[in-house]
Amino acid sequence: MAYSRIVGTGSYLPAQALSNVQLESRIDTTDEWIFSRTGIRSRHVAAPDEKTSDLALHASRKALEAAGVDVGEIDLIVVATTTPDMMFPSTAALLQHKLGVRGCAAMDVQAVCTGFVYALAVADKFVASGQSKCALVVGAEVFSRLLDWSDRRTCVLFGDGAGAVVLRHSETPGILSTHLHADGSQSGILNVEGSVQNGVVQGRAFVHMDGGAVFKFAVRVLDEVCRETLAANNMTGADIDWLVPHQANIRIIQATADKLGLPRERVVTMVESQGNTSAASVPLALDAAVRDGRIQPGHKVMLEAVGGGMTWGSALLIM
Repeated sequence: MAYSRIVGTGSYLPAQALSNVQLESRIDTTDEWIFSRTGIRSRHVAAPDEKTSDLALHASRKALEAAGVDVGEIDLIVVATTTPDMMFPSTAALLQHKLGVRGCAAMDVQAVCTGFVYALAVADKFVASGQSKCALVVGAEVFSRLLDWSDRRTCVLFGDGAGAVVLRHSETPGILSTHLHADGSQSGILNVEGSVQNGVVQGRAFVHMDGGAVFKFAVRVLDEVCRETLAANNMTGADIDWLVPHQANIRIIQATADKLGLPRERVVTMVESQGNTSAASVPLALDAAVRDGRIQPGHKVMLEAVGGGMTWGSALLIM
């Protein structure tokens, strides 16, 4: 049986870190209020001249270096983002150009915070089937540009960043399964309603979120999809070495781990220093845990995420 296998990871965070304490001077909030409800202390914000493709480029180069892969070997690029450089072409095509290659397939996937899991699932099917031999999968966001910085309910939650992985075709088990879901009837609880018509933004082009509804939805569907994944692979929570969750809110992360019976020390959490980086959050956390030695070759790792749409999904893999 053929598989796709992660052979390298990389990540990038913009230089500017914005702390809760700094936000206290901008809006009616406190570090204690934000941290107690979200687990977030700070987040990174892209420089005015940094685009999503720039963040993706930095993370991609690190992943390629870690994999020992020449950029010319890449025959598929999939970028997950909600904040593309422009309406079109795709951020993946722009990234391809910045990497200095041409000719390979390049596409964007938009599933908001679940985007990286969706993109990984797409690339897995190409690589495991043999249609591609080496794929670059990226989650990248400049989510700060979708925020109303006077709205303390949303602006304190999100940050910018990018994470990437390189997938190779392999006869050795790598990605074991992926599980994707969506429910468009819940689109009203988390969205950006604005659109462009005749060159003018129509509607409100800022993040809107019903925090309570999103929390309840996220806790339920993440538990369901993680159990679906375990059942599909004849495993239990005890078989998982690491849970790498979407970094949205520490309470959601802990609730998911508790429901699965996973000790919290086996959950990778970066939310305190990065906030919610949407499609970038899972690969950012994965790269951090690989590079600091927590995740070792042979470890079984579950990735999971939930985002606007509403979308949710998971992947189970062996590193």
